[in-house]
Amino acid sequence: MLKKQLLFIALIFLGISLNGQNSSKAKTLLDEVYNKVIGYENIYIDFKSTLENTEANIKQDTKGNVTLSGDKYVLDYLGAKQISDGKKVYTVVPDNEEVTIEDVSQEANAVTPSKMLTFYRTGHNYEWDTLQNIEGRKIQYIKLTPIDSNTEIKSILLGIDTQTKHIHKLIQTGDNGTKTSITVNSFKTNQALSNTLFKFDTKKYEDKGYYIIRN
Repeated sequence: MLKKQLLFIALIFLGISLNGQNSSKAKTLLDEVYNKVIGYENIYIDFKSTLENTEANIKQDTKGNVTLSGDKYVLDYLGAKQISDGKKVYTVVPDNEEVTIEDVSQEANAVTPSKMLTFYRTGHNYEWDTLQNIEGRKIQYIKLTPIDSNTEIKSILLGIDTQTKHIHKLIQTGDNGTKTSITVNSFKTNQALSNTLFKFDTKKYEDKGYYIIRN
């Protein structure tokens, strides 16, 4: 469950060839977002995640943050930390005193934080949607509909700040009626990062008595 939620956050933020059969305005705006994102050396995002299902009377708010640099990333979410050096992915769950080490997936459609902010460029039809004014910022929504009819995702609304060309909010609606929204609280670029930020010291956790799982 934790891994699925971590991967969902990855899906939210990070793209690559648009289905050109829909609105040219939507395509132009999404291309502008993509070109802006790939021009940064690194990106730091602080976000809030809200999961809501009215029928089940569920509403859960969670905060998290992620630092991205090329194929490398550090993601803090749901009390866990996930680190990738571009070759391996290390997931640390302090509550379980457990570390899982896996190879970075080579599958073309694999969802990882290194694809955050760019996921929308494949596998979706898209259309121009509503424009909102949020505290003086114009947020234009693009509606994404998965091409794959077998997916559990019904639709995605991607809110884009028309001035900065940054993603401000994403609202995903599932077939079961569950809505998951991600709101970007802070978006920083080209930060001074430590040389060791994306390096993982397995021995440090072994010395703490953590159980190491190598997949």
